[in-house]
Amino acid sequence: MSSNAATKDSFQYQGRLVRLIERVSDNMRRKMFDRFMQEMNPSAATTIIDVGVTDDQRLDSNFFEKLYPHKSQLTAVGMEDASFLETEYPGMKFVHADGLRLPFEDKSFDIACSFAVIEHVGSNANQRAFLQELCRVGKRVCVTMPNRWYPIEFHTLVPLLHWLPPHQFRSILRLLGKPFFSHEENLNLLGEKDLLALLEPGTKCRIIPFHFLSLGVSNFMLIID
Repeated sequence: MSSNAATKDSFQYQGRLVRLIERVSDNMRRKMFDRFMQEMNPSAATTIIDVGVTDDQRLDSNFFEKLYPHKSQLTAVGMEDASFLETEYPGMKFVHADGLRLPFEDKSFDIACSFAVIEHVGSNANQRAFLQELCRVGKRVCVTMPNRWYPIEFHTLVPLLHWLPPHQFRSILRLLGKPFFSHEENLNLLGEKDLLALLEPGTKCRIIPFHFLSLGVSNFMLIID
């Protein structure tokens, strides 16, 4: 096989793998959406802020905006320009802002939610501040995140490596040619205990696990009432 043919086969394989990951992710997020609707039970009058939308237009991106039925009660917030969402989903509002400094008054929304974003806001201090901001602007809060202790890490597609101490995990990612996710500000995974440690003492909360491929808990949903 020529080098050009090998390269082409490699790109095709990677493309198929990416599409498979997108479909798997989309399926999991639909399950999370269904559970959100069950647990939070929003009505047509419930005001919701979704923090962490993206300008990425893949199948599994901004799934909440796609699925939530009451668009006129939905405010989406992101650091990237996702203003196209207002055109794609008429009635909803997009606000360009940092999730660590939300430009809203206390308890402005009935529900503040964020899906698979907290692992991308940086240090534990930033993650704690992110949760505090959601609790400040929302009367109730719902957050989802991947579980660090699931054997497959879906951002890097490398199994088990993320179980190493973070500094070793990041060093090896750089050696593997994955520098973006080797930085804490781009990926800082949490387990259940890590997540609970971010909350203020006495916070009333529930954690709902999601399982995938019989390999354990792949994701968590945190609900703060």
